[in-house]
Amino acid sequence: MPHGQNPRTRLQTVRRRRHVPFRQTQWREDLALEVSGKEGTLIIGNYPIVTLSVARRKRDEAKALLLDNLDPMEEKKKAKIVAQRAALLFETVALEWHADMSRRWTEGHAKTVMSRLRTHVFPLIGQRPIAELDTHDLLEITQRIKERGTMDVALRVQNYLSTIMRGAKRARQITMNPALDLAGSLHAPRTVHRPALSLNRLPELLHLIDNYNGRELTRLAVLLTLHVFVRSSELRFARWSEFDLQRAMWEIPDTRAPIEGVRNSTRGTKMNGDIQMVPLSPQVIEILERLRSLSRFSELVLPGDHKYWKPMSENTVNTMLRNVGYDTSKDVCGHGFRTMACSALLESGLWTDAAIERQMSHKERNRVRAAYIHKAEFLEQRRLIMAWWSNYIDANRHGHVTPHEFAHPVGDNITALQNSCGASKRG
Repeated sequence: MPHGQNPRTRLQTVRRRRHVPFRQTQWREDLALEVSGKEGTLIIGNYPIVTLSVARRKRDEAKALLLDNLDPMEEKKKAKIVAQRAALLFETVALEWHADMSRRWTEGHAKTVMSRLRTHVFPLIGQRPIAELDTHDLLEITQRIKERGTMDVALRVQNYLSTIMRGAKRARQITMNPALDLAGSLHAPRTVHRPALSLNRLPELLHLIDNYNGRELTRLAVLLTLHVFVRSSELRFARWSEFDLQRAMWEIPDTRAPIEGVRNSTRGTKMNGDIQMVPLSPQVIEILERLRSLSRFSELVLPGDHKYWKPMSENTVNTMLRNVGYDTSKDVCGHGFRTMACSALLESGLWTDAAIERQMSHKERNRVRAAYIHKAEFLEQRRLIMAWWSNYIDANRHGHVTPHEFAHPVGDNITALQNSCGASKRG
């Protein structure tokens, strides 16, 4: 349209009112838009809520838009979207995201995420429109958490914020993603590996465990941790119902029934959505039978000292190690038993890496490989692994034997292992 030429319109006088259902009366403008070649009716509002003077002003605004080659009806739609965005609170969007993700998470993880949102995020930005938030608003949240000394939580919350904002951008709830510039604002702390004894000190460790004069259940808990090398929470919250001594198998579920007053008691295996199978060697079955006689009133394998319906403290294993003379920050800690077992299994040269990783319950980072490994349980090989490790522990009670020496001087060792596994399964 040439500049300055008025568009062809049929703008009806605002005094003309049209009756619509529910006995409402509306101010309407009939438009013929030459710029787009289409016609339409712009509804200005309901009478008498919209007064005559307001209706006239809105009519004049529509005329001004037409002079600028803009469609008043499209501009009204855009303004409505902007208003809806302005009214959409961050907490509303975050709760929708959490509800959607909870279908994929375990119940325990969903509760943890919600707790972090309610503790760290909602008090600061929950009641603010999501469209008005900027990078500094999000950065303030993560920096506050960082200043409390919980870098791991800060990184996780940053990830939640980024994911929520990406979803909001895809849903057109925001026009710009303020979380994009959070990248690089936090740095993961340097990984500190848990201390573990070198295998040549295994005889020393066994001597100290065997001669421990404290609570017998604690001594057996440390010995059991060494033999099965599972994670602390996997063992502390273990129930007798998870064990089948006839099959010589322990099945760790992904989640457990909560124990009132015990934090994180729903934790199972770290492999979410999976069951971790732990074959039981004859030595482990013997330890379990002794524990059963000590914890006969509890559904827990390792009950606490004073309240049998609660698990033993998360510090129990490390406390005993300190009591027998180890510095658990430098020498060895309970988690370090996993490192010792993994080292021995690898050094033996007897087992495939995939079978060892499966027994260690390590998560495979390669998704394609993970799909195959998940289906391949390597269960028979893992029975041999657990029996071999228990036998290796016993072989070191009177002096150090390297994993390679124990595995390779003769082939009789493997035959004996196979026989012992077969006997335990028959029993």
